[in-house]
Amino acid sequence: MTTFDLRKLRLRSGDQARERVEIELEPLVLAGQTYEPGPNPVSAELAVTRASSGTVLELALDTVLAGPCFRCLTDAELPLSLRLREYEDAKPDADDDLHTEYLDHDRLDLSAWAHDAIALALPDQILCRPDCAGLCPVCGKDLNVEPHEHVEEVSDPRWAALESLREAE
Repeated sequence: MTTFDLRKLRLRSGDQARERVEIELEPLVLAGQTYEPGPNPVSAELAVTRASSGTVLELALDTVLAGPCFRCLTDAELPLSLRLREYEDAKPDADDDLHTEYLDHDRLDLSAWAHDAIALALPDQILCRPDCAGLCPVCGKDLNVEPHEHVEEVSDPRWAALESLREAE
């Protein structure tokens, strides 16, 4: 877990500090599959701006998630470029929307912030390529490597009476 102590910046109202930070990222588990971020640790830029009403926190990082394709299970890589912003109000009794969950007693949890942002930036499916054909539902072969179709099997004769009802409609 990577944290950053904001007290070491000693910012006054109107000041801004930029720091290069290395963030340890935990793997992301989706649908029982593990996706590894890389490189790990990832290099990021943290900008902290002190305002009279609070603190603006900005984080910029680029990473690549590597893991199995949702359709064919081969290796897939998803590049992500994240630009994040959080706000922490100076008043402790301010509305919860004005406080960031990643800041606790001037310690900013960079790992949790980056992990949550990666999870929110994911597409519906991580694919090895946009036109991935997936796996054959009958035999399980990779349709990207070996495209094929199966001959439709003759239905069980015991269902013939029901099949005739469907055809009657």
